[in-house]
Amino acid sequence: MFKRDLSITFCGVKFENPFCLSSSPVGNCYEMCKKAYEEGWGGIVFKTIGFFIADEVSPRFDNLRKEGTSFIGFKNMEQIAEHPLEENLNAIKRLKKEYPNKVLIASIMGSNEKEWEDLARLVEAAGADMIECNFSCPQMTSHAMGSDVGQNPELVKTYCKAVKRASKLPMLAKMTPNIGDMNEVALAALEGGADGIAAINTVKSITNIDLDKKVGMPIVNGKSSISGYSGKAVKPIALRFIQQMCQDDRLKNVEISGIGGIETWEDAAEFLLLGAKTLQVTTAIMQYGYRIVEDLISGLSHYLEDNGYNSLDEMIGAAINNIIQAEALDRDYIVYPEINSDNCVHCGRCYISCYDGGHQAISFDEKTRKVKIDKNKCVGCHLCANVCPVQAIGLGEIKFKKDRKEHKIVL
Repeated sequence: MFKRDLSITFCGVKFENPFCLSSSPVGNCYEMCKKAYEEGWGGIVFKTIGFFIADEVSPRFDNLRKEGTSFIGFKNMEQIAEHPLEENLNAIKRLKKEYPNKVLIASIMGSNEKEWEDLARLVEAAGADMIECNFSCPQMTSHAMGSDVGQNPELVKTYCKAVKRASKLPMLAKMTPNIGDMNEVALAALEGGADGIAAINTVKSITNIDLDKKVGMPIVNGKSSISGYSGKAVKPIALRFIQQMCQDDRLKNVEISGIGGIETWEDAAEFLLLGAKTLQVTTAIMQYGYRIVEDLISGLSHYLEDNGYNSLDEMIGAAINNIIQAEALDRDYIVYPEINSDNCVHCGRCYISCYDGGHQAISFDEKTRKVKIDKNKCVGCHLCANVCPVQAIGLGEIKFKKDRKEHKIVL
């Protein structure tokens, strides 16, 4: 397997590669974490531990599918670790003893300042390299923990201070996306002493309703509840929050661990280009297993080589300044779509979508089953290209709008 140096220093801790298990069912015990280390993961965020012991429901998972695809979104009703605190601490001690060069991040969650302090001391004594404060689990049964806390900047700041009083380890604050403005909470965490931000946790959701039983999924004794949504479907939400943090002058130098829908090396590269330094994965592992790290490492290594990067540091944040406010976008021109007749299968999808959902700019000959674009009606929205099942529609002629000055266009 081709392999380039993917090591990265994050919050003062060196990782052999940026790929980590996120705090979740995939890092729930010693045996699971041991296997992940041996498969090549650079770090593990051990499933969140606390004095609270979860009493879980069954079943607890659901997914959202589209046509014949494997699930694009995943619903998870699990809370924090269901094992006793002592068992979790022993697992952390054993993992660090056996894998001293691998990074172990202890995720913790308390319900008051004392619990946060005590947990921080305990995981540092157990040998953890870093602490991640879970301010974001959306399905906790106590409102004193989880995403209810993560929506309150003052409470986040208070608990970060408590952890910093008790431990000298680098500390991450894990953000909830169930909020309008993540930046204010992230700023509060940093003011409380956090060394970095982990984003995002899962999105509150109802994935499906059983139409016969008229109950949300999964069904637990005839009822269901709102809980966290993850997987490929939440990647755009995660990228949005990370981008907004990296463009905020108050947060520009913050170190970020990116989470949310990372499944392929391409996903990983997107997070890095928008400013994340390490990457956390759960749902893709639940689908395909720990072995996906081989593809993640190989693909990212090739990407660095192809783009002339000598290290991950060189690519981190390279896309940040290319995402701007909507009002600043160039609106002087139209890019017309162009149909590749050799690839077109004459299905008519583009015609239907343009007529019923666009600008009626595509005609369809029922005899020849050929389509044609009317540039007098086309506005260059490219809906047609997005619905084409064989990607036969690409970028074509560029035309400047009336009375607009021509200038260089980069596509």
